[in-house]
Amino acid sequence: MLVQVQQASPAPLPRPGLGPLPQAEPGLEELQLSGWFYRLSPQVVLCTRRQPAATEAWAQIIHVNCGDAFPPGHPTTRLCLDLLREALAAASVTSLLDVGCGAGLLSLAAAALRVPQALGVDISPAAVHVTRQNARHNGLAGGLQVVQGSTECLKGAFDLVAANLPWEVQMDKVSELNRLAAPGGRLILSGFRDNQEDLLMQSYQRLGWCLRRRLIKAFRHPGLPPDISFTWVAWCLGDKSACKKAAKFRSPGVPGLHLR
Repeated sequence: MLVQVQQASPAPLPRPGLGPLPQAEPGLEELQLSGWFYRLSPQVVLCTRRQPAATEAWAQIIHVNCGDAFPPGHPTTRLCLDLLREALAAASVTSLLDVGCGAGLLSLAAAALRVPQALGVDISPAAVHVTRQNARHNGLAGGLQVVQGSTECLKGAFDLVAANLPWEVQMDKVSELNRLAAPGGRLILSGFRDNQEDLLMQSYQRLGWCLRRRLIKAFRHPGLPPDISFTWVAWCLGDKSACKKAAKFRSPGVPGLHLR
């Protein structure tokens, strides 16, 4: 059964000023004391505790219960949130799709930043349940819809499609994410490492997409062999017409990719 997604007709509401990107991730000790948190804007904070340290009493706290979903402290979560902030600051977004939403971090962030229509989809009943709970407990249920199932159950086109998924799933979802993106829309993709980029990018390039922004987060551990890469990557993709206006920079080691 296909779920018909009704597109929002009103223009996006004014968003709070997003401010500069956060400059540093919480360290392990800080995570243990305060829980995970991320400042979406000067006024809005995502967190896993009710009132994390170093947040103002007047800030809007979006408390996230992650349950057994993908941990928010993973580097790709922050990379996606950074790209989401940049995407919302760069152009108006009336609809966002969060594929494999987990606890709903990306769709909750979009709803908190006043994207009129945010939709999370996940095959896990537990993930759908916890995302709905998070939306309800934070007063965001009116702007966030959650669907259990795969992307094949959706009809509609979205200004912004976000998917933080393992590389193998990303490869399987190329045509689906392309189908669900509106004309002129953008994709935020992560969950893969720098040594997995080439094949995935070639698949998107064949469909007319190009790289507008690339963020990385290196991970080092003394117990890992030095030749194993754990440099996590996140992309923001746009169609070629949008990318023609961007200054091109060739990415070393990733043939055919350009950064803006």
